[in-house]
Amino acid sequence: MATILFSACGTKENAQLTVSGLNPTAFDSTINGKKTELITLTNHNGMEVCLTNYGGRVVSISVPDRNSKPTDVVLGYDNIAQYADTVNSPSDYGSTVGRYANRIKDAKLTVDGKEYKLKANDNANCLHGGGNSGWIHQIYDVKEKTDSSVVFAITAKDGENGFPGTVKATATYTVKSNNTLDIVFEATTDKETVINMTNHCYFNLNGDLSKEGFNQVMYINADKFTPSDKFYIPTGEIKNVAGTPMDFRKPSVISEKYDTTFDQIKNAMGYDHNWCLNTYKDNKGDDKTVAASLYSPKTGIRLEVFTNEPGLQVYTGNFQGTGIACKHGVKYPKHVSVCFESQKYPDSPTKIKAKTKGWEISNPYLKPGEKYYSHLAYKFSTSETLEK
Repeated sequence: MATILFSACGTKENAQLTVSGLNPTAFDSTINGKKTELITLTNHNGMEVCLTNYGGRVVSISVPDRNSKPTDVVLGYDNIAQYADTVNSPSDYGSTVGRYANRIKDAKLTVDGKEYKLKANDNANCLHGGGNSGWIHQIYDVKEKTDSSVVFAITAKDGENGFPGTVKATATYTVKSNNTLDIVFEATTDKETVINMTNHCYFNLNGDLSKEGFNQVMYINADKFTPSDKFYIPTGEIKNVAGTPMDFRKPSVISEKYDTTFDQIKNAMGYDHNWCLNTYKDNKGDDKTVAASLYSPKTGIRLEVFTNEPGLQVYTGNFQGTGIACKHGVKYPKHVSVCFESQKYPDSPTKIKAKTKGWEISNPYLKPGEKYYSHLAYKFSTSETLEK
């Protein structure tokens, strides 16, 4: 259980609120002896990104809609207490995820011939590095901070949630002049381990987070995907999206593709799958070409996603709709959002060990002396229609 101490200074009435309506003093706290804060990044084109070092999280992203109205497009809470309450309001909203994003089957990992037992927090599997005791609920150190950029740093000890190796990692968030939130993940280790970091923003570009987001138009630059079983573990197959509800190679309204008779959607109660990106070829990712996009006909806001990773997990808020009051007291409904998680394929350590065909491009292993580098960018603009 986390020990939380709140700052006594500042109230919503006398604090200077952010463009997205957040009160910075609601994030001033001390948790397990480390201070938390709200960090605001801006540019000169009307973009504002608010983050907290609790879990290295994006709390809000405010961008102009087609009428230049500032619009917050991500889910979250408006105070540190809810983020830190893993019992009553558990979430990975906006978090920097590590040491291994997504799932590892049976919570077992083999490194250099030795098997490690990981923390099982999702059925019998390990999800997002151990969930509540993973990086998403750690206090990151703020190493550097400017008006447009912040560097979060974390040191994960050898044996943390069963993972080998002491890992030193950073996540650098930068707001660029072209309304892009640019994210760079870097890490080193003193013992061979696995690394797979990502950001976990949940997007709804409609300007109303109280309503389902299936009217958004989505594009995914992928010919193939990795089917999963009922526990969200990839079967090892790599299948073509053609002729299935997984085919978003042409921008499509999500609700028009959504088919609950399709086994993959039925099992997941929505989309919660890894797509094999066309932007990754010859063991190299093209982070200059759009990997995915989302568009709201209501606001005209368009989001384009760029990454150097081979996979993209797309999740449509299938377990949202809990009735919990979130940011500004709004209760998010089921399927309110879309999450784009750039990544190595889920369960890659298991598949790599088994020499599963097609998974060799998704090697998550990191050795001492090597440097992990992962790039993810969210670019925002407005348009009348969504184009690739």
